[in-house]
Amino acid sequence: MMKFKPNQTRTYDGEGFKKRAACLCFKNEREEEVLLVSSSRHPDQWIVPGGGMEPEEEPCGAAVREVFEEAGVRGQLGRLLGVFEQNQDRKHRTYVYVLTVTETLEAWEDSVNIGRKREWFTVDEAIKVLQSHKPVHAEYLRRLQLSCSPTNGNSLPGLNGESAGLTRSP
Repeated sequence: MMKFKPNQTRTYDGEGFKKRAACLCFKNEREEEVLLVSSSRHPDQWIVPGGGMEPEEEPCGAAVREVFEEAGVRGQLGRLLGVFEQNQDRKHRTYVYVLTVTETLEAWEDSVNIGRKREWFTVDEAIKVLQSHKPVHAEYLRRLQLSCSPTNGNSLPGLNGESAGLTRSP
């Protein structure tokens, strides 16, 4: 079933790109498992939750709203991973954020209205699943892997008063 919003106003930037926002939703700070949702157009395919920005809406607010509507989750919004352009079939410019999930609803707007599903994947599994039909979504996760490796809950050197590289463990 296609998703239809009767009062939706599409917003575009000065270069004619549709303004979008999305989140890579992770189970925890280790960023090992990412939440994907079924596509409204192709329910057998998985996508990263996200969508168009509303007029006067900031990218971070749109990202949080979209993952709540599409994935039924709330969480702690983290860093902006990047701004991704899609030029081939559609001119989209998507702001992609990292979000750590803190609340998961049993039923949510898109699950009730259009039967949308969600599922946790390892980052590598998600890249494989997305590569064939949503290569730009797979690119979000590749950028994540290249950008900064998670700390696995450990503090970064130099952030607790010690100089990075000057302390040694026996």
